[in-house]
Amino acid sequence: MKKNIAVVYGGDSSEFVVSVKSSKNVFESIDPTIYNVWKVQMQGLDWVVFEGDEIISPIDKSDFSFIKNGNKIHFDFAYITIHGTPGEDGKLQGYFDLVKIPYSTCGVYSSALTFNKYFCSNYLRNFNVPMAKSVRLFKGDSINPDKLVEELGLPVFVKPNAGGSSFGVTKVKEKAQLQEALELAMKESSDILVEEFIEGKEFTCGLVKLSNQKILFPVTEVIPQNEFFDYEAKYVAGKTDEITPARISPDMTNKIQQLSSRIYDLCDCSGIVRVDYILKDGEFYFLEVNTTPGMTATSFVPQQIAAMGRKLSDVLGLIIEDKLK
Repeated sequence: MKKNIAVVYGGDSSEFVVSVKSSKNVFESIDPTIYNVWKVQMQGLDWVVFEGDEIISPIDKSDFSFIKNGNKIHFDFAYITIHGTPGEDGKLQGYFDLVKIPYSTCGVYSSALTFNKYFCSNYLRNFNVPMAKSVRLFKGDSINPDKLVEELGLPVFVKPNAGGSSFGVTKVKEKAQLQEALELAMKESSDILVEEFIEGKEFTCGLVKLSNQKILFPVTEVIPQNEFFDYEAKYVAGKTDEITPARISPDMTNKIQQLSSRIYDLCDCSGIVRVDYILKDGEFYFLEVNTTPGMTATSFVPQQIAAMGRKLSDVLGLIIEDKLK
């Protein structure tokens, strides 16, 4: 009998629209001859099952099941494609642990750690992972622009501490721009980061570790036409050149892959993860860990899997089967 797979998408952040696109590609890439694949949209407490473009049933949250034609259908596995809360910060993972449904991503603790940029960066500093200096601020804090500039220099990046897809991120070149940038970031998160600017090229590396193998994906070089890799650069066609494999030496490729593998282990990751960096003077400076990375047809991870000569459907199948053991 075929297993029932839920492709879970939506969520409660600005990344809802990105999640919808990721879920479509994942849904279409899971082999329907092997699994029964269902689309499950979550927004707040409204959890529903779609068949095509039609809602066919609400989810019974007591056991993550639904009713179709009078029959109760239980899910055997959840492939989480929610970017942001509650799918990337550990909340949904805790629910699935409670109802004993295996899922595709990192667990509760790993998700919570990596989603909080400040916590994750300061944790990884203990293991000498290179990264920019940063200052964490909360709503209501007294802001001293002179002190921030003295400590971090200019330009700086102002970004939400919990968030993704570059929502609320500003590259600040002048001290007078700081207040507006802080207010923008505060709309996305209750706490924000002001981060030292590292001049260099951006690279990203995906990977997945299974119980019997690890797959280190080719590295992507990211060349945005905009000031930085903002939302437009990420999701508007033609706004960024994405080169996979990256134009770096085999030694540098191995260096970023091994650093990504080490960060994966240090953060106790699971499933497909993508780690972002800035390369400066031969050193990869850590930016962030993405534990539910974009999975649209043009996202980095599908690009990297294709560059390996592998099919996304095969990699997703390996993850599902590994988690179902």
